[in-house]
Amino acid sequence: MAHPVEISDETFQTEVLEADTPVLVDFWAEWCAPCKMIAPVLDELSGEYDGKVKFTKVNVDDNPHMAQHYRVRGIPTLLVFSGGEAVDQIVGAQPKAKLKEVLDKAIA
Repeated sequence: MAHPVEISDETFQTEVLEADTPVLVDFWAEWCAPCKMIAPVLDELSGEYDGKVKFTKVNVDDNPHMAQHYRVRGIPTLLVFSGGEAVDQIVGAQPKAKLKEVLDKAIA
């Protein structure tokens, strides 16, 4: 089963902006309870969308540059990228159905 890949400020360009498929980026932190709540859902979705959407995680405490660049104000913030551009954003823990709706739109 696929799992979200940990990325950093240094690998963001190649892992996200130059990706061939849409990419979901989970901006999170170790101390964030809502981040821990949605982590199992993102694990499930990464399996369901394997090959269609790439799932990544950025720890905002360890990698503040990308979070600042994309104006992440609260976590979890999920950004969906397609063709190197942020095309959708979800802030806060959302139900699986809402996440699927956003992902389906990205791959349509």
